[in-house]
Amino acid sequence: MSRTRLILLGAGLAVLALCVWMLSPERSRVSAATQSRPEAIAVDAARATRRDVPIYLDGLGTVQAFYTVKVNSRVDGELEKVAFAEGQDVKRGQLLAQIDPRPYQAALDQAVAARAKDEAQLQDALLDLKRYTILAPQNLASKQQLDSQKALVDQLKAQIEADAAAIESARTELSYTRITSPINGRTGVRLVDPGNIVHATDTTGIVVLTQLKPIAAIVTLPEESIDAVSLAMQQGPVSVSALSRGETTSELDRGTIELIDNQIDPTTGTIHLKVIFPNKQERLWPGEFVSARVLVRTARNVLTVPAEALQRGPDGLYVYVIGPDSKVEARTLKVGYSDESVAVIEGGLTEGERVATSNFYRLQPGALVSINRSAQAERPVEAAGSEATGSEAAGSGQPKGRSAS
Repeated sequence: MSRTRLILLGAGLAVLALCVWMLSPERSRVSAATQSRPEAIAVDAARATRRDVPIYLDGLGTVQAFYTVKVNSRVDGELEKVAFAEGQDVKRGQLLAQIDPRPYQAALDQAVAARAKDEAQLQDALLDLKRYTILAPQNLASKQQLDSQKALVDQLKAQIEADAAAIESARTELSYTRITSPINGRTGVRLVDPGNIVHATDTTGIVVLTQLKPIAAIVTLPEESIDAVSLAMQQGPVSVSALSRGETTSELDRGTIELIDNQIDPTTGTIHLKVIFPNKQERLWPGEFVSARVLVRTARNVLTVPAEALQRGPDGLYVYVIGPDSKVEARTLKVGYSDESVAVIEGGLTEGERVATSNFYRLQPGALVSINRSAQAERPVEAAGSEATGSEAAGSGQPKGRSAS
């Protein structure tokens, strides 16, 4: 037999053996068993648990100084000295600037001298009045002279009172040459240099003072939130957290609502809240934009799941519930409130059930899953942000701003 025929015979036998193996019952059983056990999808999971959840309303805020004062001169004159450094913290009554006091000191001295002159004239007039009073009954002085002298005495007394007012005015003008801080605050950029002539009519000012501790912010919320905020304020101080723009966990400071503005902005349909922050660490700055979280109430013992478990479908929000057989079920929920960390479930789920929190793109109803046994697996639900101190607003009114039903 030739070499070629041997090769062809060997190849044919190999093909025949392969066909026999492919058609064998044992191979079919192995293949069927493999196909009947699909690969489990690894997911993270969390249990639906009951807990207290702080209910927040989210808004935007603009920080503004508690007090802002533009320091101007109240008299005209040369600015002799600037007694502050730019950016310096100053106390109420601290010297900020000195204007040349000499013209105003001279005016005060002149007013004092005028009063001394009028007082001397009054003493002379009183002596003459006394003489006329003695001489008049003896017809040695006319009644007209006596009356004229009385009028002169009264005129000089009035003049002395005017002199006293002039002295007080001159003393006040002199005091205006010392410009002191009207508030506790921080100086800004110096607006005029020593040696310049300043006037009471100048609009530029010398410096702008701002009070940073405490500091205020105007927070904007949808008008639908007014009932929830008003109800919360009736229960006590309402806590507000200031956060960096675009962040949800970096708290800059925590304050309380001072007031709700007395009207709704009709152009935007929003309400304005004035919030006061202690700002002890000076992390808030006038003109800064911040995110604000207003704690309006705390929902007690409610059913919760992590917010990342929620998925949105054509019928609303749903989660993948992991059954006892490790298969998932897509279940539509009624969600009362949600934020970036937690969702409050009002219907569709029972306490203790497990929900998937990852790998959603691979899941579908009936899919087999395996739960990752890592530190994150089946972790407890944590609400975004800590619950603020102070009185909590009661009531069942659901805040509109973060409702997810």
